[in-house]
Amino acid sequence: MKAIGIIAEYNPFHNGHLYQIQKIKEMYPNYTIVVVMTGNFTERGNVAIIDKFKRTEIALNNNVDLVIELPYPFATQSADTFAYGAITILEKLQVEKVIFGSESDNIEDLKTIAKVQIDNKDFEKLVKIYSKLGNNYPTSIASAVYDLTNKKINTPNDLLGVSYIKTILENNYKIEPITIKRINNYHDKKLSNISSATSIREALKKNESVKDHIPKDSYKYFDKLHFIEDYFDIIKYKILTDNDLSKYCTVDEGIDLLLKKQILKSYSYEELIKNIKSKRYTYNKITRMILHILCNFTKDKKELFKDISYIRILGFNDYGKSYLNKIKKEIDIPIISKITRNKDPMLEFELSTTNIYNLKGNICKEENKIIYKGDNNDKK
Repeated sequence: MKAIGIIAEYNPFHNGHLYQIQKIKEMYPNYTIVVVMTGNFTERGNVAIIDKFKRTEIALNNNVDLVIELPYPFATQSADTFAYGAITILEKLQVEKVIFGSESDNIEDLKTIAKVQIDNKDFEKLVKIYSKLGNNYPTSIASAVYDLTNKKINTPNDLLGVSYIKTILENNYKIEPITIKRINNYHDKKLSNISSATSIREALKKNESVKDHIPKDSYKYFDKLHFIEDYFDIIKYKILTDNDLSKYCTVDEGIDLLLKKQILKSYSYEELIKNIKSKRYTYNKITRMILHILCNFTKDKKELFKDISYIRILGFNDYGKSYLNKIKKEIDIPIISKITRNKDPMLEFELSTTNIYNLKGNICKEENKIIYKGDNNDKK
């Protein structure tokens, strides 16, 4: 048995995701599809609008075979850390290829850019120069890359793809990266033929119908939704009452004082971000920062949870189960399908973040839960 890897948030699973899976099935019909998926919180500092078990069930309903959770310490950090966690899990699961959406759909250019960031001694020097000129970190990276390669990279999936490739190269992993042309715009907030997750979330906030933009069997899961804006009163309380915000991951020196100042002038989540956003602090950097404060993700915890210490199964079908049974003896870290008393410290932290997630919206029950979809013998 061979396996293909996908790294996803499915926030929510939409027709573009279904298109990607269908393309993979056409290209590699006999491969098991393994998805490493973020849990209840996401890479761009958001909450998942529906919980990880519902999203797992939707994925399994749409030809995914095995879903593994990307732990919070990797799922909610910037691209390189996110990529390291997800690709490392796929490597441990002996996945042969990772397939990701790409705006450019040019894997050779992405490999060139990744190699420059790893090998060219001038890269970090240029990034520091551009940062000192007042550019934020992503812009500084893009400018340094262009200077060294004459190639432009500024779209979210290509940037993330470069981080995947860097992880593979730096760790000598045996995974082949492959792109599929992305057919929608991640930042587009309007519904279209194949709508982005962003546009679907925006529509749901406005109580607009999204039935035509997600697989037909998925709509039943959208009964009770989570939005980060609903957590603003908790966020405000934490910022006001915590004497040391600088202890939290991604809270840089100085921004803690600005948070204290601006929270008193902010009456909504978006207003708080607007009051803090600057050339130095991008939207995504601020949202991650706020999420880390909300979930008590400190710099000490970041240091403690630097490596993938377990593989947690969220769900599988018969093919995913067979694949796991084939490789599990060769995996050098625990495979967790049930929550026991002897919890891994990172898993213990993961469970605590679910308790915070449950303060708003629908309840996500953690204990001993795994999604199983059997009887798919006619699927492949």
